[in-house]
Amino acid sequence: MKASARHILVTDEELCQEIKKSIESGVDFSAMAAKHSVCPSKSRGGELGVFRRGMMVREFDDVVFTRSLKIVHGPIKTTFGFHLIEIMDRDVS
Repeated sequence: MKASARHILVTDEELCQEIKKSIESGVDFSAMAAKHSVCPSKSRGGELGVFRRGMMVREFDDVVFTRSLKIVHGPIKTTFGFHLIEIMDRDVS
């Protein structure tokens, strides 16, 4: 099982909620990732590429491999902080 996703990682849950509201009101996800994310993926608009189940922390995997595609999920708390996650594609084979 593999998937591709993009995310925005911040250390503050309130900021994470504010970013999500901005995206839901039409602000570009990639632009918000570039501006706010503390993950190196911010230089790619939050794009993480293709990865397999088990390559990310459990809370992240649980979202990516069970929830709906093309929707911004979160805030999702992990040991790294608070994530907004958009699942781009998933292959269950």
